[in-house]
Amino acid sequence: MGARNKKKLKKLNLLEIPNPERNQLIKEIREKLRQKIMEAKLWQSLLEVEDLTINGDVVYKSNQPLKGLSL
Repeated sequence: MGARNKKKLKKLNLLEIPNPERNQLIKEIREKLRQKIMEAKLWQSLLEVEDLTINGDVVYKSNQPLKGLSL
């Protein structure tokens, strides 16, 4: 999850947006939030494992530094 420049975020007044556009905007926001929640759950589960193997290659063991995986 990267940091964002908050000055560039566009502020919208939902009461001034027509209903169809408002509904579409809310759907998009919900989907983005769902994706962020799923990503956070995935990262949390990865943090809790002792050994992590991807395609047969061990990329993490509890006693070794992380290798072969980058963000």
